Amino acid sequence: MSGHGRNSSVHIEEELAQIRRYEDFSTTDWVRDAILERYRQSSVQNSNVNDNSWRAWWHLTFESTESWIVVLLVGAAIGLMSALIAIVTDWLSDIKLGYCSSAWWLNQKFCCWEIEDGSGSCNDWTTWSEFVHLGPDVYFVKWLFYVMWATLFATTCAYLVKRYAPYAAGSGISEIKCIIAGFVMKGFLGGWTLVMKSIGLTMAVASNLSIGKEGPSVHMACCVGNVISRCFKKFKTSKAEMREILTASSAAGVAVAFGSPIGGVLFALEEMSTHFPNRTMWKSFFCAMIATIVLQAMNPFRTGKLVMFQVSYDRDWHFFEYLFVLVIGLFGGLYGALVIKYNLIVAQFRKNVLRNYPIAEAAMLAFVTAILAYPNVFLRIDMTEIMGILFRECEGAGTENYYGLCDKSETGRMVLLLFVATALRCFGTIMTYGARVPCGIFVPSMAIGATFGRMIGLLVKSWQESDPEFFLFASCRPDMPCITPGTYAFLGAAAALCGVMRITVSVVVIMFELTGQITYILPTMIALMITRAVGGWFGSGGIADRYIRLNGYPILENDEKVFNVPVSHVMQENMTVMTAAGMTFKDIESILENTNFQGFPVVDDSRSMILIGYIGRSELRYLIEKAKVNKKAHDDTICRFTPDGDEPEILTNLGLDEGDHIDDTNRDLRGSSEVLDFGAYMDQTPITVHPKLYLETVMDMFKQLGPRVVLLEERGKLRGLVTVKDVLKYEARIDSTEATSNIQYTRECGGVFDKFSSWLSRRDLSRRPAQQEYTQLQNRSSLEVNESHELDGRL
Repeated sequence: MSGHGRNSSVHIEEELAQIRRYEDFSTTDWVRDAILERYRQSSVQNSNVNDNSWRAWWHLTFESTESWIVVLLVGAAIGLMSALIAIVTDWLSDIKLGYCSSAWWLNQKFCCWEIEDGSGSCNDWTTWSEFVHLGPDVYFVKWLFYVMWATLFATTCAYLVKRYAPYAAGSGISEIKCIIAGFVMKGFLGGWTLVMKSIGLTMAVASNLSIGKEGPSVHMACCVGNVISRCFKKFKTSKAEMREILTASSAAGVAVAFGSPIGGVLFALEEMSTHFPNRTMWKSFFCAMIATIVLQAMNPFRTGKLVMFQVSYDRDWHFFEYLFVLVIGLFGGLYGALVIKYNLIVAQFRKNVLRNYPIAEAAMLAFVTAILAYPNVFLRIDMTEIMGILFRECEGAGTENYYGLCDKSETGRMVLLLFVATALRCFGTIMTYGARVPCGIFVPSMAIGATFGRMIGLLVKSWQESDPEFFLFASCRPDMPCITPGTYAFLGAAAALCGVMRITVSVVVIMFELTGQITYILPTMIALMITRAVGGWFGSGGIADRYIRLNGYPILENDEKVFNVPVSHVMQENMTVMTAAGMTFKDIESILENTNFQGFPVVDDSRSMILIGYIGRSELRYLIEKAKVNKKAHDDTICRFTPDGDEPEILTNLGLDEGDHIDDTNRDLRGSSEVLDFGAYMDQTPITVHPKLYLETVMDMFKQLGPRVVLLEERGKLRGLVTVKDVLKYEARIDSTEATSNIQYTRECGGVFDKFSSWLSRRDLSRRPAQQEYTQLQNRSSLEVNESHELDGRL
């Protein structure tokens, strides 16, 4: 028991260590920010209400349209950036296979645009085996150059990220969700991060790692929104306005990634933002629309399509195919659970062992991936291009028979290649996602689902053609094809994306906008519902939410947890407070120097603890500096906090961050060099609750209102305070206790399972080594990655 107790304590400390890493990061107080914004708007209106000049009219007009102007500029910039990245990425991806001898800046498609000879070859496109004068089809030379270029791209990308912009690594969706929720991460959305992520993303995708550009597109779009909006004063001071811009930017990022403006808006609603009023929805819609229009005007693929895998189908769905929709949905749920579980194990290993070797890790991943990918025609080329091939029908004009994909005689070989591609890419995604390069998981998941779905489609089509009289196929017409394997690939892509991200509505709409038809909405909905149900059985939250937990970011999730405890179980009782009278400058400066709290409760005195108000850290720093200059204050100057009248006069001073400047040139401090009164700068109406209020209600207050701190008051006396971080620490303890209980329960039941396992081993000795290895891996993962304990015992 003592060893078990020590393990439990270590488990709790590891859980809380992830949260303590970000104790020095600040969070936005949305209540104070709303007060500040209302005061700013009131000041603008009052200053121009009696002014009939054209300047006043222009000022009011610009004030009312400023947000829409910014959204317009952001959307246009996102569309332009997406088009340029798509062009560069396609060129770099084809460089691994060869180059255009007539115009080196063209990729293979544009190099051979309408100039192929009768045999289908292109004389202007030179393979690397031809470049070294060994002939056009020397397999080993082409393989060698493919591996060399892929490794070079990944190594260069990892170096640029490590050297110039560490925040450019990863997907960025988890961090942006936290930023939109109010978590401050300075530099994460900066201009330098945008430049390095744009450059690095093109090389990372071209290296053929199992990563996509759609997730990082959201991060880059938010960087664009942050950089442009910072040029306007309104967005520098109002975090609520900035939140709307970032939400709209994330919608535009998904819109240009999938050519789906409505899907982008729903993605922002379903995945990114917990605060989504109507005006945010309209701005998101407008931004996504502008970005899509600009992308279509740029026409980077010269096909009129917004993305390479945009398709259309002209055949209906058969009722018996819902059986195979069930199989695809089941695969999507299992795939998501598998990737989330083991990718978190890899992420933990990366943080503990590989964090000092990001360049070597990226180079090795690219090298191994390239060696394994080149022999398989479904892994060799860019994932968006291969999805376009897998989605297409085999019948009709303009059909491309990619390496015999549409030949009946090649069905067996194609099924084998698709199965190998599914397995290898799934393994590659687990190992690669989260590496220190720009990487997303949207497209890799869709590509995995597409290869699996196409494999199922080929098997069903082969079955139907070999036995058309089987009762399942009674509805098939003999004069036209019955099964369309491309639709199975389409459904598989949707199911895999839903499985790993745990989003449904936005995926359905994205898929609908990709096909432009309503015929396949119902099968898609059924597949995603099955996927979501299967994935939910293994644990709540997609991979972005799991990374938030893994990194210890202070954000409350949307899932409804029930604790059935009062908030007093979570509150901080040992508080640092300011007293209304008797404190000196030296006392206040000592508190500010020795603590990192963002604010302090103000009480009548330390014995009665009668609550008077709350004052922020930034306000105190500003007041002290101003008093020393204007009032010649010294260490022994007495500081008082006397409440004002009915309404605070200094609303503009609420909600400041460190380093912000208070525009208060028209107001003097009350008092002299001996006694000063800071009461006018104090928040006299902080949010307070009774200590016996249920914790779930306080959590809802944090989610809906967004205060930085909630004070616990009983009969006018301050009993404690609680922040989001306190709630997260309590959740971590509860989760750790539950995980420990599950481990103990497994040990108590181990005798029964051991007997049953022993009986099975006698029945089938050949399966014993695999079973032991799996059990060891499962037990080890439950101890190493505490976020994945929901999956233990179920996979």
